[in-house]
Amino acid sequence: MDKRKLLLAIPLALLLGALLFFLGWLLGRGLAAADKDRVPAPQASSAPVDARAVFIPGNGQIDAIRRGVPVDQEGHPPPMARVENTDIKRVRAYPMQPPTIPHAVDGYQVDRNSNRCMLCHARANAATFQAPPVSVTHYMDRDDQFLAAISPRRYFCMQCHVVQTDAPTLVASGFRDIDSLLAEPAEAAPAEVH
Repeated sequence: MDKRKLLLAIPLALLLGALLFFLGWLLGRGLAAADKDRVPAPQASSAPVDARAVFIPGNGQIDAIRRGVPVDQEGHPPPMARVENTDIKRVRAYPMQPPTIPHAVDGYQVDRNSNRCMLCHARANAATFQAPPVSVTHYMDRDDQFLAAISPRRYFCMQCHVVQTDAPTLVASGFRDIDSLLAEPAEAAPAEVH
């Protein structure tokens, strides 16, 4: 008797499932057609965000790089930043900072077979091109043994050295170098308790 009920229940469940699927499909088609005919409501437009503005996140914004544009809206992209090409050596912000590149490097080939940076910065050519020579640390392997050529781990220059652009700071930073911290007058020491 139980087997007959099971044999009857399976086709009824399949029929009910197919009927629900067909009704859902019809309802979905009807809603899609109604949405197509409806005129979209105008969105509240906000003033365009200045693409080069410094933005400090607030009011629930969690992504400072979006410059205040809500996540569900598309902002205007900022103009491409221009590479500073002054050939003036910059001050480093912290000890052991890799020096920044003070000139454009567009089109420089740095790959397994060629390193365009070494045309000017190799120790043999630096005086000719009036470029700073590569540090001796670039000629050392990981065991601090000196090599005749640039170490393979220091070969790809732009993994550490970067060009500078006129792009604005996207997120405000309170970074101060060690020299400015040391230059501050020492706070009065708290009185000793005896």
